[in-house]
Amino acid sequence: MNSYDLKNQVIVITGGAGGIGRAVARRAQEDGARVCVWDASMPSVATGDDYLQVDVTDENAVKAAAAKTLEKFGRVDVLVNSAGITGPTLPVADFPLDKWLQVLSINLTGVFLCSRALIPAMQRQAYGRIVNIASIAGKEGNREQSAYSASKAGVIALTKSMGKELCPQDICVNAVAPAMIESELLLQMPEQKRKENLAKIPMGRAGTADEVASLVLWLASKDCSFSTGATFDASGGRATY
Repeated sequence: MNSYDLKNQVIVITGGAGGIGRAVARRAQEDGARVCVWDASMPSVATGDDYLQVDVTDENAVKAAAAKTLEKFGRVDVLVNSAGITGPTLPVADFPLDKWLQVLSINLTGVFLCSRALIPAMQRQAYGRIVNIASIAGKEGNREQSAYSASKAGVIALTKSMGKELCPQDICVNAVAPAMIESELLLQMPEQKRKENLAKIPMGRAGTADEVASLVLWLASKDCSFSTGATFDASGGRATY
C-alpha cells in the first residue's frame, strides 16, 4: 500500500468508526496524521484515535464538534466526509418520505454542514483538503435506491461547487465514487441487491476499504495539488468516465 507524508496533519473523518472511514483513520495514523473521528456511535474498542460523538445532520452538534476539535488540535488540515447510509431498497412509488429525508440528511446535508463548519479554519491557514465519499450510484443511479443515488449525485455536485470556490486558497475538494466495497454499509443491502450490483463490476469482486483509503489519502495529501472539484472512481471498472 502507498503511504503519504501526513506528519502532523490534523484530519477529521466523519463516519470514522466503521467501514471506509475506519480504514482511512487507521491508514492516516500510520502515515503520521493526527486523527479526530466524528461518528454518531462510539466504538466499542478504543483504538487511540480521538473520537467525538456527532450527529452530522444536527447543525449545532456539528458546530460544537468543530469548536472542540479546533480547541484541542489548533487546526484542521483535512476533512473526510465518510458518514452515510444506504436507506431502503424500494421503488420510488413505495419509498417513504421519512426515509428519503433521512438518507438525504445524512449523506448530503451532513457533508454540507461538516464542510461549512471547518472551511473557515482552512481559509485562515490558506490550506486544506476535503474528500467526500460519493458513490458510483451518484453517477449511474441504482434501481430501487433512489434516495441513496440522489444523495450521492448531490455530493458530486457539491464537490464541484466547493472545489471551484475554495481553490484560490489552496483548499482542494474532491470526491471518491466507490462501487461495492466490503464494509458494514454493504450489509445494509438485501442479498439480491448485492448480487445485482456485484454483477456490474468487470473485476468480478467488491473492493476493499483499504483500496478506497489509499485513494482518499492521496487526495488528502499535499501531493494532490492540481486536482479539485473532481470525482475519482474506485469501481473495479464499472465506471470509465
